[in-house]
Amino acid sequence: MKRALGSKIALYVVLSLGALFFLFPFYYMIVGSLQTKVDPSIGGAFPNPANLSVDNYVAINDRINLLQGLANSGIFTGGVLLGTVVFGVLAGYALAVLHWRGRGVAFGLVLLVQVIPFQLLMIPLYVMIARDFGMADSYFGMILPFFINSTAVLIFRQYFLQLPKEMFDAARIDGAGEFRLLWSVALPLVRPALLTAVLLTFIGPWNEFLWPFLITKEASMQPLAVSLANFISNIAASTANPFGAMMAGAVVLAVPAVVLFLLSQRYFTSNDIGSGVKG
Repeated sequence: MKRALGSKIALYVVLSLGALFFLFPFYYMIVGSLQTKVDPSIGGAFPNPANLSVDNYVAINDRINLLQGLANSGIFTGGVLLGTVVFGVLAGYALAVLHWRGRGVAFGLVLLVQVIPFQLLMIPLYVMIARDFGMADSYFGMILPFFINSTAVLIFRQYFLQLPKEMFDAARIDGAGEFRLLWSVALPLVRPALLTAVLLTFIGPWNEFLWPFLITKEASMQPLAVSLANFISNIAASTANPFGAMMAGAVVLAVPAVVLFLLSQRYFTSNDIGSGVKG
């Protein structure tokens, strides 16, 4: 009994230390964003309250429009999420539930897309979208290359494969069509997949730098990640506390992702697939 208790205590201690280790960079980022004067020593992690203010947030907002950058990031990410969920659900359902000629080949192509680096496609995509389609400096030009996410297709396919085939057969006998099956039977049972796809997809476009940097030249169209990179490269030296201003921008960029994860994490433990076949 004592050995089991000791093992449990040791496990909690190790897990707590691991959590502190991973949380410390976020804590240091927040503290650094509030410090009036930079303290690069270890003592800087435990600052004097008199050295804390929101001046760094004001300074970076004076040089780049944080709200405009957040709005651009939100539009870019929202458009990508819309395409990811809609096309991911439809493609995943077709690959998992429907039976049609060429389904295996289509699934193989989805897997093939996974191993092709986006950087290899960036130049031809830029030429096609910016020159041929004339979508430079536009939200749709930013969104288009990410509108269909093969990872989301795989996630939805795997979740749909877990659903009992008998549920679909019973619904078809009752006269339900495929879209009714998808909307009323399948989707309510794969909510964890929806949240997983949204969270995994959200982080990518929210932090994406290279493609928006290539496709947008107008500062008013750039997402916050691009605006922060431009600030660090060109403007940071003109501020009284460049390090604090950069940390303030990083906090603003990180907060939405952290909040989304905290609000959504409890849903990952719930799965109602079994309830669909009771009775």
